[in-house]
Amino acid sequence: MRKLFTNCIIHQNNKVLLGMKKRGFGEGYWNGFGGKVQLGETIKDAAVRELREEAGITASKLCKLGILDFEFENSTGILEVHLFKCTAYTGKIGESEEMRPEWFNVDSVPFQEMWQDDIFWFPLFLENKKFKGRFRFDLHNNVIESELTEVKELKQD
Repeated sequence: MRKLFTNCIIHQNNKVLLGMKKRGFGEGYWNGFGGKVQLGETIKDAAVRELREEAGITASKLCKLGILDFEFENSTGILEVHLFKCTAYTGKIGESEEMRPEWFNVDSVPFQEMWQDDIFWFPLFLENKKFKGRFRFDLHNNVIESELTEVKELKQD
């Protein structure tokens, strides 16, 4: 079974905005802002909604850069995550019940406190390259299999 998710990272100048996940799946990890795509919602609309709910801002420039499939040893489902880069937004960044936003310089991204797959695709993301990948995790959230390919095009929905 495949479930659709979004992940949006704000990238401006030499900084990225990440959020510390405060509860639920991924708690304790720095990540982009995102979540499940709801019934009747486009993937891009879900990315915009999740960013607004989790960081209080509205994306005004959004580009899909990646599609990543995640599998976990204790699950039969696949999480299909559409990764977006936001380079412009409106509103004031704020903390939500779920996420605590913080800016990081691109040369000091806290990979040791992020999902292990991030270090593989983040360089492509920073260079505006499009990519597809698949990551499999063990029961302790360690990457045990990985595939990552740069692609020319992604459907921007």
